[in-house]
Amino acid sequence: MQKQRAYIILILALVAAAIAILTTIPPQLGLDLRGGAQLTIQVNPNKDNPDVKPTIEDVKAVQRVLENRINEFGVSETTVQTIGEDKILIQLPGESQPEEAERRLKGTAKLEFKRQKEGTEGNLIAESQVRQQLLAEKSLLTKGENQAKLVEINQSLQKSNQAIANLFESVGLTDARAQPDASGNRWEVAINFNDAGGKKFAELTKNLAGTGRSIGIFLDEDLISSPVVGPEFAGTGITGGKAVITGNFNIDSAKDLAIQIKGGSLPFPVSIVENRTVGATLGQDSIRRSIIAGLVGLFLVLVFMVVYYRLPGVIADVSLLIYALLTMAAYALVGVTITLPGIAG
Repeated sequence: MQKQRAYIILILALVAAAIAILTTIPPQLGLDLRGGAQLTIQVNPNKDNPDVKPTIEDVKAVQRVLENRINEFGVSETTVQTIGEDKILIQLPGESQPEEAERRLKGTAKLEFKRQKEGTEGNLIAESQVRQQLLAEKSLLTKGENQAKLVEINQSLQKSNQAIANLFESVGLTDARAQPDASGNRWEVAINFNDAGGKKFAELTKNLAGTGRSIGIFLDEDLISSPVVGPEFAGTGITGGKAVITGNFNIDSAKDLAIQIKGGSLPFPVSIVENRTVGATLGQDSIRRSIIAGLVGLFLVLVFMVVYYRLPGVIADVSLLIYALLTMAAYALVGVTITLPGIAG
């Protein structure tokens, strides 16, 4: 009798613990229930070798870079998997801005430091002013419907970016890592070089110190900053392997840049072939219908067991309910993602 009482107390304790877990730990919902974004990404050949298609190993390398970038999003329960020979499927449950996710994922994120050519100081000022004016016009047009004008401005921006790029020359300093760092009300991106990169950066800043020419910091061949090195660094350059990118950054743009650089450069260019959004309303409706269907099915099973088996059926019903409760609590503890087929099961 005491042994049976101990079993009953243990079962009641487990039931109470399961209820406490389910009330404090929310379940992890999949894309079909929580809503979010689903992107299909095409891995394209490099521009230098357009006839050479990416291999399975190349696609896996792109997948690893995309996974690193997604880990910086702060989105949980994501899915990144290959489809066929050259496509990657990405699911981002709860992602409310699929356009932002698309922009962050498909950028190649090649960060390069270049030296400004001699005698181009005036050209850089003029071209930068043209670029700023075009960007201002573009920011106003994106809110309207003048797509023809938007295309024209984008073409002008490409020409302006190319003109600015021609004012700089490469020094072989790339692949820095970055993270956003708050400085008062201003945001900046801090960079840590490895030993080889630190030496190149010190040499670059030494050569430019006090000349009035700037360091061109390019992301995917677009100039994002052009700082000037002061004359105090003419002797040794900026040493220590650390630098800071400053500019018109807010918290979102700084984090955006840091995510792309920290995730690594994509070994192959990619394009978005599908960007499908699953609305949260659809997910909530699916949950509601699934719960109703599950309760109806469970009720019919419980009634059948009682009618057909009498007292053993009642005991089986209670055991079934306890088992389901403990299973759901275990799912919540482990972090199992609940999907619509899972609820049906």
